[in-house]
Amino acid sequence: MKINTQSVHFDADTKLLAFVEEKVSKLTTYFENIVDADVTLRLDKSSTQDNKIAEIKLRVKGNELFAKKQCLSFEESIDMCVDALKTQLTKYKGKSQLAV
Repeated sequence: MKINTQSVHFDADTKLLAFVEEKVSKLTTYFENIVDADVTLRLDKSSTQDNKIAEIKLRVKGNELFAKKQCLSFEESIDMCVDALKTQLTKYKGKSQLAV
């Protein structure tokens, strides 16, 4: 699976990029036919502390899955996105197996 990571309004360090790669690549254990993933990390211009937004778009055969979370840290928002995508992948896998 190819993972494209983009950071908006800041420069992501290598530790954060490695964390993204590690977490997103683990999604292949839930569904093997993931084509690629687009990860966008963005700083929101709000007055609150929870201004770190992570968006993950997964392309699977014949469909696109998406998760967006806003938290206090990028690591937390990525974890929450990955958890949401795990749920979506298991549902998608169940539906695709029923269709076969």
